[in-house]
Amino acid sequence: ANVRFFEFTLGGDLVRSSTNIDYRGPGGSADMYGVYFADAGQHLEHRLFVDHTAPKTRSNVEYKGALQGQGAHTVWVGNVLIRKVAEGIETFEQNDNLVLSDGARADSIPNLEIETGDIAGAGHGSTTGRFDDQHLFYLQSRGIEEAEARRLVVHGFFNDIIRRIGIDDLQERLMAAIEEELAGVENLEAVTSR
Repeated sequence: ANVRFFEFTLGGDLVRSSTNIDYRGPGGSADMYGVYFADAGQHLEHRLFVDHTAPKTRSNVEYKGALQGQGAHTVWVGNVLIRKVAEGIETFEQNDNLVLSDGARADSIPNLEIETGDIAGAGHGSTTGRFDDQHLFYLQSRGIEEAEARRLVVHGFFNDIIRRIGIDDLQERLMAAIEEELAGVENLEAVTSR
């Protein structure tokens, strides 16, 4: 069996999500993609468990999140277990976070446990970075206003996941929801700076 799984979390005071993949036979494949966006005071938590219990299986996990506002907090825990009988498997997991403002915190914990020495490939990674002022400066030097430049950087960050959906209407609706998230913090900053 082949599974493509998409998860989108765009708000909620407290959100906890747990997703498990368990292979029942050889040759199975799972692709798991996620996008999340946390605002001030929100806590978003994603826990994934991929259990390679059969040989010649494959998994790919890619999640991306953005955070903005005081007290925005995300937790991502990706656990991949390759059991002794799961020979010849291939797996990769990656979590990337973009911190858009001070006071936001992203915790990312990719775990990979391998019980066999006979695998085709395995890897995992995690990045958490602040909004890059150099990107912003570059775009502004080309005549793009700051708010638009910020939107372009965030769009580029999420685009790698969103384009994999393959359904134009859904991709457009998701980008519109991300635009609303970005506009929310811009409106708040405008009000508090008066």
